[in-house]
Amino acid sequence: MKILGIDPGYAIVGYGAISAGPNNKFLPLCYGSILTESTAPFCDRLFKISCDMNELLLKVRPDVVAIERLYFQNNRKTAIDVAQARGVILLSARNLNVPIFEYTPLQIKTVVTGYGKAKKAQVMKMTKRLLCLEKMPKLDDTADALAVAICHAQACGTGLRASMLKRSYTYNVLQP
Repeated sequence: MKILGIDPGYAIVGYGAISAGPNNKFLPLCYGSILTESTAPFCDRLFKISCDMNELLLKVRPDVVAIERLYFQNNRKTAIDVAQARGVILLSARNLNVPIFEYTPLQIKTVVTGYGKAKKAQVMKMTKRLLCLEKMPKLDDTADALAVAICHAQACGTGLRASMLKRSYTYNVLQP
């Protein structure tokens, strides 16, 4: 199964594609970040995310997209902006009829490290180990996206996946 993990944002969108095989064997396919200019108008930033995400989806051709569910405590402005970027990402996947699964930070940490309150460094270390990477990607957002992909791969066939299926944004393309 080919999984594209996404860590949403409007300045940086982290992505990581992995191939998940039997016995929890993971192969990193590609990873990186979509960056937008902080001086660009916000709608232009969303447009860039949309264009780059469409291109990435066509290049990778994932079986599923796994994306981090938003969690914000304080900054509502940031939450709204990230939610808008996230919407653009979801629409890109939906337009190509790619099933979408969402995972909370707690779920990702629990699945990847075995501990829901794991620190970022612990998640990154386990991600590196599970993917047999020589070094972690430069940007945390990219590492987070790889962890989201691993989370989905390990959750497949479990009770977590069954609960996620109820919230999946998989749609059938309507025939005219």
